Amino acid sequence: MMINLSNVTKNYGKNYGLRNFSVSLDSPGIYCLLGKNGAGKTTFLKLIAGHHNASTGKVTVNGNTVDMLHMPEPVHFVASDAKHFNMRIKDLFKTANELHYQFDINFAIGIAQRFKLDLSKKYEEASFGMKVMVNTILGMASNKAVIILDEPVLGFSAITRKKFYELLQECNEQKPKIIIVSTHLIDEISKVAEKLLIIDKGELKLYADTNDIDEMAYSVTGPVNIVEQVTKGLNIIGTQNVAGFVSQYVFDKPIEDSDPNVIISPLGLQDFFISFVGDE
Repeated sequence: MMINLSNVTKNYGKNYGLRNFSVSLDSPGIYCLLGKNGAGKTTFLKLIAGHHNASTGKVTVNGNTVDMLHMPEPVHFVASDAKHFNMRIKDLFKTANELHYQFDINFAIGIAQRFKLDLSKKYEEASFGMKVMVNTILGMASNKAVIILDEPVLGFSAITRKKFYELLQECNEQKPKIIIVSTHLIDEISKVAEKLLIIDKGELKLYADTNDIDEMAYSVTGPVNIVEQVTKGLNIIGTQNVAGFVSQYVFDKPIEDSDPNVIISPLGLQDFFISFVGDE
């Protein structure tokens, strides 16, 4: 499976969703998509799904051009605010099973029971969180090669979110696929994400393996003069001053021999993201 965006720009009048954007996703795994509000995340996802046309550039899935007239068969886009016919949830699953030959109704019902969804309840009677879960289950049970989840845990409790992330891992292990998750709950998704994409102001700022970020993103804390000496020549993405000490956030090669007067600590994905794109 190959998703490719080549020099893609998407504008909305005078405003840009994406700007000269290029990236290739070519291996199964859980991809975490991060960006501030308005950064272009949803535009990126909808271009892959064929819900938008690129203004310039080219979007392809497995070499086939993607646009609103050529929506990619291997891709299933799940929006948290998707709408469905107001029928019982179990009937929604039956309808999906009748319309899509790949749909795994046994998987859908099993997951619904696991999350204690009331299958006899009509869709519009369900809570917001339950509707989001139904939408997500419909996507995961589609057995498509690419699953796109836009804010999939809205309205979930902390316990349900934990179970959901476990579900993502299980689905990918059983049938490897490309799963792209856009979310604001950064530290939670960091536990399962394998790849990270950061979009800022319509541009791709980072595309990396999360293991590389774990190794290269860290903080160095101590007296100002010593910290500046230890981090000299490294890529500093943020600085925080506290009571005569300084913490510098680094995204670069690890420090092999450090001064005993400084503390080097891993930088969590949330702090890394905020430092990398700015916290305004």
